[in-house]
Amino acid sequence: MPQITVDYSAQLAGAFDRPAFARALHTTVVEVAAARLPACKTQFRRTEDTAVGDDTEGHAVVHVTVGLLAGRTEETKARLTEAVLGLLRQYVGPAEGLALHVSAEVRELDASYRKHED
Repeated sequence: MPQITVDYSAQLAGAFDRPAFARALHTTVVEVAAARLPACKTQFRRTEDTAVGDDTEGHAVVHVTVGLLAGRTEETKARLTEAVLGLLRQYVGPAEGLALHVSAEVRELDASYRKHED
């Protein structure tokens, strides 16, 4: 915990500094949501196809999902969501000819969540 997933359009591969974003995001999650830095895990998933409305071209999407253990206030989750959007503005560069859509969600992990580390 936290479990972080970042879905991003393939067209952004060269414009999105993913390692720097992950480092900054992990620091932010620690500061805002009182997580432990070694527990922060981020997976990036490149998506090949993006459609917005009825358009299948001209758009790029980045969506970040942060899963936290229960117990954070709605205010804390909202502050973290806004911070994630701010980081995306810093680490996703302009992609010429593309409308960029960024979004983020902070949610609670289900009570069934378990982990194992070796």
